Amino acid sequence: MPSPYILVLYYSRHGHVKMLADQIALGIESTGLEARLRTVPAVSAVCEATEEDIPSSGDIFCTEDDIANCSGLLLGSPTRFGNMAAPLKYFLDGTAGLWMNGALVDKPAGAFTSTSSLHGGQESTLLTMMIPLLHHGMILAGIPYSESALTTTKSGGTPYGATHVQSESLSEEEIKLCQAQGKRIAMLASKLSTN
Repeated sequence: MPSPYILVLYYSRHGHVKMLADQIALGIESTGLEARLRTVPAVSAVCEATEEDIPSSGDIFCTEDDIANCSGLLLGSPTRFGNMAAPLKYFLDGTAGLWMNGALVDKPAGAFTSTSSLHGGQESTLLTMMIPLLHHGMILAGIPYSESALTTTKSGGTPYGATHVQSESLSEEEIKLCQAQGKRIAMLASKLSTN
């Protein structure tokens, strides 16, 4: 049986969601669990266009096995009109087999996002990203207010999940909240696996 891991599955067009994913992975790994970073290919408006099986740089594309065998899941996307980006939605739409088999039932999950403006739809994006996770039977967890950075942040960070307001780097509060969210999902996964 493979070692337990938390899947950090994201799509990042300009690198901002990737910055969040990297910090979330640090929070996961601070608990001793593996953080498995995976991404999804872009979706082309040209029907004949295809992506290579392995990206030329960055994290590798997620497989059905990556998601089926995870102990927990953190899902990340840039905000597109208050919703997740099409490439991540396209990938999730292809997980009906996992849904039918109940592969993700009772595993902890959360969401994270980045927007180009403070009121760019962060919370609605996180909430809409949670809908497919609920359909998969996952146990959703956000960031509790016991994380003091939630009350001091002037940029990203919500109780629904880690967020970032587009800039070249993450704020101190955004980093703390990412790591807290990763750590929380990992700790929940560990507790749930012992029951």
